[in-house]
Amino acid sequence: MSLLLRLKNRSLAALATALPSVGERLAAGYRAQREEGDVPWAPLRTPLARATIALVTTAGVHHRTQPPYDMHDPQGDPSFRELDLSLPLDSLTITHDYYDHRDADRDLNVVFPVERLRELAAAGEIGALAARAYGFMGHIVGRHLETLKRSTAPEVAARLKEARVDAVLLGPG
Repeated sequence: MSLLLRLKNRSLAALATALPSVGERLAAGYRAQREEGDVPWAPLRTPLARATIALVTTAGVHHRTQPPYDMHDPQGDPSFRELDLSLPLDSLTITHDYYDHRDADRDLNVVFPVERLRELAAAGEIGALAARAYGFMGHIVGRHLETLKRSTAPEVAARLKEARVDAVLLGPG
């Protein structure tokens, strides 16, 4: 993907933010990926006040020291980044051309509400915030959907299970 195409994607994202009717027209062209069958119900087994909650975002969040998501592949990037929440919040950045993240650049909590979850933990509303969060790029289509479904998403789920996370808050971009 050329620099020109990246500029086009960023311009469309900014235009869709400024003119919601343009955003609605762009969104109408996309169809959600559907799977056959029911989504299994997974009730919370631990009271929320004792539960460990993890954050997973599809907003393109990653540490500045990690490789950015691939903005050159028009089908997106199915990889993930493990986010160490013991590091300062300003160690995180966003790489994503498919939405206007200017507000999130000023306050990351718009798409990655880590400080709000810390406040909930301090107030006893949730048990704890997991030490690790996971970042994905939300624009994943075509052949990368299979990689996401069969490889990266199960790997993140296994890591969350190993970390004894009780629930996940998924934040879109």
